[in-house]
Amino acid sequence: MEEIFVNRVAQSALTTLNLEELIHPGERVEYDIKENLFHGLMLREKDFREFVKTHDWTQYDGRNVAIICSADAIVPTWAYMLLASKLQNHAHRYIFGNLEALDQELFQEAIAGIDAEAYRDAKVVVKGCGSIPVPTYAYVAIMQKLLPVASSIMYGEPCSTVPLYKRPKA
Repeated sequence: MEEIFVNRVAQSALTTLNLEELIHPGERVEYDIKENLFHGLMLREKDFREFVKTHDWTQYDGRNVAIICSADAIVPTWAYMLLASKLQNHAHRYIFGNLEALDQELFQEAIAGIDAEAYRDAKVVVKGCGSIPVPTYAYVAIMQKLLPVASSIMYGEPCSTVPLYKRPKA
């Protein structure tokens, strides 16, 4: 007698959510304002405004930009705001902070764009152990998004999950 193999995972009512798919494909770059400091100590307004006016901002087209100052210098707030005004028409996303903060902002933006209602009463498996590292804060943020709507949430692969949450029966 021939055995018939049944893929019970494929037939299950599990909904898989892969956070890797939320990673914005745009390149991430840091803009370090220390390059604009006079003698590495201070920002001179006239020089900085000239730089901002003549700089090729198209190099940031579609990129994600983290604006930092790695020097121990006093930089007026308006300088960061001026950079933001130039990046607005070029960068996909820009923030004040390092690359890690930029990644967090990109994940928060992507998770905020998820329609939670699509997961109403669903048994959700949040995929883990992929080929691209997903930061822990993204997993916490997706839990916050799904807990009010999902009937259960698991972590891992559909064939091997770790149960995390099950809505209590009413």
